[in-house]
Amino acid sequence: MLREKRLLHEKRLLHEKRLLHEKRLVDDKGLLDSPAAWRRLAAIVALGTVGGVGLWSVVAALPHVQAEFGASRAEASLPYTLAMLGLAAGAVLMGRLSDRFGLTAPLLLGTMALAAGYAAAAMAQSLLAYALIHGLLIGLLGTAAFFAPLVADASLWFRRRRGIAVALAASGNYLAGAVWPPILTAITELHGWRAAHLFVAGVCLLLLPPLILAMRRPAPDLTEAAPQGGGAAGLGLSPNGLTSVLALAGVACCVAMAMPQVHLVAYCGDLGYGVARGAQMLSVMLAAGIVSRIAFGAISDRIGGLRTLLLGSALQGLALLLFLFFDGLAALFVLSALFGLVQGGIVPAYAVIVRERLPAREAGARVGLVLMATMVGMALGGWMSGAVFDATGSYRAAFVNGLLWNGVNLVLVLWLLWRARGAVARLAAARA
Repeated sequence: MLREKRLLHEKRLLHEKRLLHEKRLVDDKGLLDSPAAWRRLAAIVALGTVGGVGLWSVVAALPHVQAEFGASRAEASLPYTLAMLGLAAGAVLMGRLSDRFGLTAPLLLGTMALAAGYAAAAMAQSLLAYALIHGLLIGLLGTAAFFAPLVADASLWFRRRRGIAVALAASGNYLAGAVWPPILTAITELHGWRAAHLFVAGVCLLLLPPLILAMRRPAPDLTEAAPQGGGAAGLGLSPNGLTSVLALAGVACCVAMAMPQVHLVAYCGDLGYGVARGAQMLSVMLAAGIVSRIAFGAISDRIGGLRTLLLGSALQGLALLLFLFFDGLAALFVLSALFGLVQGGIVPAYAVIVRERLPAREAGARVGLVLMATMVGMALGGWMSGAVFDATGSYRAAFVNGLLWNGVNLVLVLWLLWRARGAVARLAAARA
């Protein structure tokens, strides 16, 4: 008798627990694409804009740091390379922290690391110390918290408008590139690059904590099934296999992307137009990239992530090719805008592909890994372009190098599309 009562009580508890879980699922799924989701996305974009400074401050300071420490162009590119490598490793680290402790924990850690990192960089007495600070504090523990975890979080709050949401979330670092370089260039010319770094530390401490308060609510509890259609959602690959191919493609496309983004300011200085003009062109490029990311996000909602990635990669290669033939001041402004318009949607497309092809429960880790690879590509491309410049005395060969890497990306994406078409044909034949 007692055993029957105990079993009945346990069944009742299980039933109540299941009802509560189902209610939460209904409530959470009601948040998808809701006004609350869009408000959260606005906070994500703001956080990415401020916290994304670590991607661009080195670009604005590169000529001044090179001159003060008497370094070569490749040596002066080392802080950027280490910052990007730190950001790449941090994408995985911060993703794990977010999964374990919630999103606010890595964001608070990132805020403190950015403030401490920029204060320490302002007092650096050697290029090596300056580079290590950028790699560890600014890249690994700082800016990393304000990119991949935010992009992954945005992907969980949207279904119908996921492409646009992911694109907007990823636009935070482009807004950072449009806003920060002109401000830091102006401060550097008036007060020096060290004062500019102290300014960044103060802004991070002032603006980031209030924005983090808007991120306290956990993401919706999505118990989606894995997409149907075979291994890795119809590509005939394991999840790790698809992630590896996307990571390799991300390295290749971002080595190409890094050439104009990292070296445009220095390139303009070498051509005699001045670094201030270069900073203006970089802002134009990244502002155009914001428009591109939104447009490509809408496109990905219609044609899917893989086709969007192919389109962006092909157009990026064309824009890189044009840099070989035009180097006038007006032409470079036009090409900067064009480059931003055609390549801005590439990186968000990777996150969209992960959400399309893999289960939602793996989104944070998979998005972090693939975006980590894109950061490795940016780091490698930034250093490689400087090394090619030092070896040849011009950036022409560096643009050619970028074109070759872009070709590798195109081949990989075409291969994935070929596998996708083959899988569709096999599925249709099986159903016939």
